[in-house]
Amino acid sequence: MGDTRTIIVTGAAGPAGRALGAQLARRPEVHAVGVDLAPRAVPGFATVEAVPAAGDPAYDGATLALVRRYGDVLVVPSVSEELAHLAVLAGAAGLTRDVVVSPPGPTAVAGDKLLTMLALDRQGVGVPPHAGADALPSAADALDWAAGPVVVKPRVARGGRGVHVVETADDPAWAALDASWIVQGFAPGREYCPQVFRSPSTGGTQVVVLEKTGRKEGRVGNATTVTRLEESAAADVAAVARATTLALGLVGPLDMDVRRLADGTPVVLEVNARFGAVSESAPELLDAVLREWPV
Repeated sequence: MGDTRTIIVTGAAGPAGRALGAQLARRPEVHAVGVDLAPRAVPGFATVEAVPAAGDPAYDGATLALVRRYGDVLVVPSVSEELAHLAVLAGAAGLTRDVVVSPPGPTAVAGDKLLTMLALDRQGVGVPPHAGADALPSAADALDWAAGPVVVKPRVARGGRGVHVVETADDPAWAALDASWIVQGFAPGREYCPQVFRSPSTGGTQVVVLEKTGRKEGRVGNATTVTRLEESAAADVAAVARATTLALGLVGPLDMDVRRLADGTPVVLEVNARFGAVSESAPELLDAVLREWPV
């Protein structure tokens, strides 16, 4: 393919993968290959191939075979569930320069919402009140503990799956919760999804602040629309995004959820150690990845 560079994007048919496909379609120097559990044509990708799930024992062999078949490639994961395992696999197979992922430890912490809260709180980064759902016997206890509504969500999940606001003591959702869920105090203010890139070589960090102007589930959930802000208009949000990146030891592209408490203080709700579904509004991240991860 001459000077064409091959990029393999995992989860190509998902929201984050489609956002990357839209950007790669505008780059004639890139040959974009997608992989997905349910392969189908996705704009921006020359082809989309089938792969096993990250929890499948066949995942490692299939991933390595794909990399070998295409030769000099850059693998860009967009599926949260595979990140920690892929980070370990890349290290074991000597592919750390070919896979856009943070080191295994930071990746694993970011992949668990409760561990993320514990790590950030310990290092003084603003987070809402938080606890494992098993630490609060009832919805009434949770509402008293937070002095108001709480948000419950799976500790390991993506795309807003399972996120729910509990506002009353008789909320039936509480009965299904266990230690695999996290409870956070509900932050009622404006919500942002900062897009961050931290260089793995220099440690330099750039932040694009996007405000969520529409959400899939109303008050919570994935952004349906965003507005890009000048950093001066949300300097405190950019600062907490940078502090989060450093505190967790992450590198590469990151997607975060930040929301303001009633007093206006920004707090981090969760961190995705990968490109997010709104990365098309921050094309600097893909520029940086293609620059920082030469093959």
